[in-house]
Amino acid sequence: MAVRSDDLEPDRRPLTVVVTTMRRRHLRGVLRIEHQVYPRPWSIGLYVSELSFGPTRAYLVARVDASVVGYCGLMIVGEDGHITTVAVDPRWHRNHIATRLLVNLVRQAVERGVENLTLEVRMSNHGAQAMYQRFGFVPAGARKGYYADNGEDALVMWSHGIHTPEFAERLAAIEASIDGLTIVEGLT
Repeated sequence: MAVRSDDLEPDRRPLTVVVTTMRRRHLRGVLRIEHQVYPRPWSIGLYVSELSFGPTRAYLVARVDASVVGYCGLMIVGEDGHITTVAVDPRWHRNHIATRLLVNLVRQAVERGVENLTLEVRMSNHGAQAMYQRFGFVPAGARKGYYADNGEDALVMWSHGIHTPEFAERLAAIEASIDGLTIVEGLT
């Protein structure tokens, strides 16, 4: 029986991760993760639609070798950006995949004129909340019953002033703290 690279457990040495713009060719890997981590996964049609919006959307994937191991997305409205999704294959947790993605997603937001970012995160997801706090996100409220699968509340978080030199220094420090190599390819 042949073993696919997608079936292998990641090793724990410093990784080389490629971050690039999400394309249709990545959607099979994105949907594989989507179905693992979300009780109500987005459809391929929704992703195809999101990818067609041009400059008001930014979607990135992280790859290790040929495998998609994580992805994230951003919707832009004026000077505000809404992080719509961040997901990492559970086999690749604790490898700073989401952090690598967010560093580059925030840079994409700044390049597109975004000054403030917002997102929703499950009240029970303390690990994700801690990661977002590294990026300057602070709690700003709650959305009651936001998650339809179990009625859990969402914590609404905001990060302001992402276009400032101080925030650029914060991103550089976060990036410098990650073991391994992140290669950024073809971000548009």
